[in-house]
Amino acid sequence: MLEINGLTKIYGTTRAVDDLTLHIQPGEIYGFIGHNGAGKTTTLKSVAGILPFDEGQILINGRSIREQPLECKRDMAYIPDNPDLYEFMTGIRFLNFVADIYRVPAEIRTGRIGELADVFEIRENLAQPIGSYSHGMKQKLAVISAWLHDPKLILMDEPFVGLDPKASHTLKQMMREMCDKGGAIFFSTHVLEVAEKLCDKVAIIRSGKLIRAGTMEEVKGDESLEAVFLELEE
Repeated sequence: MLEINGLTKIYGTTRAVDDLTLHIQPGEIYGFIGHNGAGKTTTLKSVAGILPFDEGQILINGRSIREQPLECKRDMAYIPDNPDLYEFMTGIRFLNFVADIYRVPAEIRTGRIGELADVFEIRENLAQPIGSYSHGMKQKLAVISAWLHDPKLILMDEPFVGLDPKASHTLKQMMREMCDKGGAIFFSTHVLEVAEKLCDKVAIIRSGKLIRAGTMEEVKGDESLEAVFLELEE
């Protein structure tokens, strides 16, 4: 589903991401962890086609993000760490705007929007301007917009920040259900307990370099993910 091969991104003399290789298969929830500035966001933005990179190759469903960006973006969705939404729009107008971009038929989008808005308990807020939303409500709207076109791959940067416990639980269920149907999720998080319970595989990055990756059992062994992470960061 996602192949990152030798990804390198350089800012001046700093290698923000240094020869990173990761492969994410259909059905996998893949966690990406590291300290602030480790290169997680740079990697996710490169995969999403937002940030050009200097070396390496990124393939999404067999297609190059460099050579076939539109085809790749049709197959995925990206939720940044701080969703920058159009605050002058109402929630429903924004969701219809996203659905238009991905050419989601009207008869399908109406049902999906209603179902997801009910799940996240924001249906009554969709008529209001996004500028009036709390951070948590904006995060919920961003999640709904990502799921609208039924993508094969979803990229998320710290998706649980700002969500209340119920919404976090709902998002975890949605992630699992999507991957059970053959999709894949690649997300960064600082909440190591969530990663340990939710992820099939995990990668740890430090100063742009991959220092450990594999199944959760391979990475943490008999220890907790937090203990392993702290040991590797020393």
